[in-house]
Amino acid sequence: MERNYEQLRKQGIGLAAVSYDSVAILRNFAARRNITYPLLSDEGSNTIRAYGILNTSMKQGTFAYGVPYPVTLVANAAGVLQTKYFEEDYRERPTLAAILDRAYGLSPTAAPGEAKAKHVKITTTASTPVIRGGQRILLAVDVGIPPGYHLYAPGVEGYHGVDWKFPESPGYKPHPVTFPTPRILYLKAIEEKVPVFEGKLHIVRDLTVGQDAAVRPLANSENQVTFEGTLRYQACSETLCYPPETVPLKWTFRLEAMDRERAPEAIRHK
Repeated sequence: MERNYEQLRKQGIGLAAVSYDSVAILRNFAARRNITYPLLSDEGSNTIRAYGILNTSMKQGTFAYGVPYPVTLVANAAGVLQTKYFEEDYRERPTLAAILDRAYGLSPTAAPGEAKAKHVKITTTASTPVIRGGQRILLAVDVGIPPGYHLYAPGVEGYHGVDWKFPESPGYKPHPVTFPTPRILYLKAIEEKVPVFEGKLHIVRDLTVGQDAAVRPLANSENQVTFEGTLRYQACSETLCYPPETVPLKWTFRLEAMDRERAPEAIRHK
């Protein structure tokens, strides 16, 4: 959230976080983690209860009683909720940049990369340069298609539609790909209508990072983790269809452990 705060401000978007912690605990946390966006104290969890997001699995009398389920709410200028992202497990939640891509069309810019490909230009980005176990991140692939060329969309018959794959791994779980609506192209020579992409193709998918014990073995000596996949496509010009191509893709992140440091004993929850 802090990494995206300045971009949000430039877009005229406000940001605040609400927790059941006291002002003193929030002040300590903000200083320790260099947080500059507003942290709002809901001691007693009255606002949390009003929103219906109190985590009832936390037993009354324990220090964690009063915490909410992790929720990100997107509201318009009139205060009307547009979207909500709800997670039961505090360790699994979408990155803010992933939400910005879906809610505001602000494409992710972290972990940039480029893949060598024939007939098209392929670049890759992600919603964050840093990952933690259980985090749900957004990966993006942008394909520049030259004028006079097209790629076949998923569901096409007789050709090879765009297909983005990852090998199975305990270190992550890929979610379905989101494609834009293709254009229906009429092939006069064979009297067929086929779904195609032209110009610029922007596709995204969520990927849930495995819990720390699963993803930690994938890290190198510098705590970097690389996720690798492939993009398969078939490019055609106005006169010729080329053989399908499979291009390797990769995203490299810095792996960090969750911050489990508690506030000083004098101010912490009892």
